Amino acid sequence: MRVFTVHIRRHGLDPEKDVRLVKEGFSWPAFLFTFLWALWHRMWWTALGLFVISWGAALAVETLLPDHVAGPAVLLALYVAIGYLGNDLERRHLAASGFAEAGPVCGTDGDEALYRFLDADPVLARDLATAGVRA
Repeated sequence: MRVFTVHIRRHGLDPEKDVRLVKEGFSWPAFLFTFLWALWHRMWWTALGLFVISWGAALAVETLLPDHVAGPAVLLALYVAIGYLGNDLERRHLAASGFAEAGPVCGTDGDEALYRFLDADPVLARDLATAGVRA
């Protein structure tokens, strides 16, 4: 089972735009793609910061640590840190975009977690269903 946090904006009037699930733990896409991952999630300033940090660290490692073992180890540690912080950065971006954290939920994947969350809150599930019919 994975743990997700549920984020809702405007009491979830449109399920595609107003309910988001963010996985707890390590973010492999943030680890592998850093600033491209942030661009995908429309976190423009975060993407710029990750780009500057990544390239600045690479330049500093190349200049200060010409050793072929220590340099990549430092960069790997940086990317691992970005992977661990990735989902927290996404949560912070959602909070700044007007989403409120509704709480944690467990599920094998995002769909099951959303089902469990809506099963526990039938009023929100009804609002989402009626918003889907009107749209």
